Amino acid sequence: MKLRIACATLAIGFLLCSGAALAATTATTKKHAHAASSTSHAVSHRSGHATVSHARIAQTRTHAVGKASVRAASTVVYRHGRRVVVSRRAVYEPKSAVSSFNPNLTMGDVVEGEDPVVRAAAIEALGNMNGTALAIDPNSGRILAMVNQKLALSAGAEPCSTIKVAVALAGLKEGLITPDMQVNLGGRYSENLTHALAHSVNAYFEVLGRALGFERVKHYANEFGLGELAGYNIAGEQLGVYPDHELPAADGGVGRMCSFGESISMTPLQLGALVSAIANGGTLYYLQHPTTQTEAAVFQPQVKRVLDIQNVIPQVMPGMLGAVDFADGTARSLRTNFVEFPVLGKTGTCSNNGTHYGWFVSYGNSPAGKIVTVIFLNGARGMAGPKAAELTGEFYRAMQERNYFAPKPVETVPLQSAGGQ
Repeated sequence: MKLRIACATLAIGFLLCSGAALAATTATTKKHAHAASSTSHAVSHRSGHATVSHARIAQTRTHAVGKASVRAASTVVYRHGRRVVVSRRAVYEPKSAVSSFNPNLTMGDVVEGEDPVVRAAAIEALGNMNGTALAIDPNSGRILAMVNQKLALSAGAEPCSTIKVAVALAGLKEGLITPDMQVNLGGRYSENLTHALAHSVNAYFEVLGRALGFERVKHYANEFGLGELAGYNIAGEQLGVYPDHELPAADGGVGRMCSFGESISMTPLQLGALVSAIANGGTLYYLQHPTTQTEAAVFQPQVKRVLDIQNVIPQVMPGMLGAVDFADGTARSLRTNFVEFPVLGKTGTCSNNGTHYGWFVSYGNSPAGKIVTVIFLNGARGMAGPKAAELTGEFYRAMQERNYFAPKPVETVPLQSAGGQ
């Protein structure tokens, strides 16, 4: 039976462990054992009541020690509107074993069946950044271009905050939330779905994840294509991982899985296929990558399944649009390079053992039709969702400069009279 909550302010925040303080970042970076997040919301307790205070951690990198970098970190909280420094400490973060730059980005790519204009624009946008760029026709599942195929077809990485899109769809389908419903996150702090997506509010999705529970979260994730191959006969494609068991409570449990994708491995193809389904109204296509011009000429879409999300897609769109268009949206950097038509998307930023990940998935409503893009970056510090969004803007601009988005002419057939004259 679906769990429905009818009150104006959703009280699922109280599903958090009794007496525990809620700590969740509102930016898309996360705190690991050796890395501190840049912005967070903390809950303090006074006289038995939880009150929300905003906490900011300032980071300054000082020097390297062996294989780790040392940064001074100060925790700052705002109490009654006043800024108070509550602690200073050194944070040790392992150096990334992965370079942020790749001079051989396209080595080994199979390109004969790709759209040359799209591919050229993607290569221009990526430059020598260590990452992959994927462009998809959401109405057919055809991969128009895939730059750095070795990385794109790998076993994937932690999805970071891009997992929030799937969690939002699950919460909407279960009737737990609506776009405007204020979800209580502790004390007087509450947020709605639109702003939680646009600003990537981790606390919101941790609370929602706990309300859904692991089994329902996993059900929807699998339905949306996580944990299975996204491609149809794509040579070399590896499988991401969606675990069969909830993350231990000590590591954040299902809440952490729903805010950062902790313990999940997602591939760029899986993310692109899901957002393509959002863009086209609910059809989850197998992604196909033609390897020759002949294959491209005879391309036939392959439907994996139709997702029952048609009625909730319009409810996630404002938040994805806000990520790009809000003055403080996490993907606002895209608009530095491109403003010609609406772009909806979601950023993701996190790190693992010193390697930093930056995701951005989007679909653009161009005059020539919709296009879905995924840019995934990995490497040292600086690889982040906003950077991937910035590069996506460069990609769209490069496509615009090549007249790719010009409306396609409509072919007309001259009418003939009854006598054939």
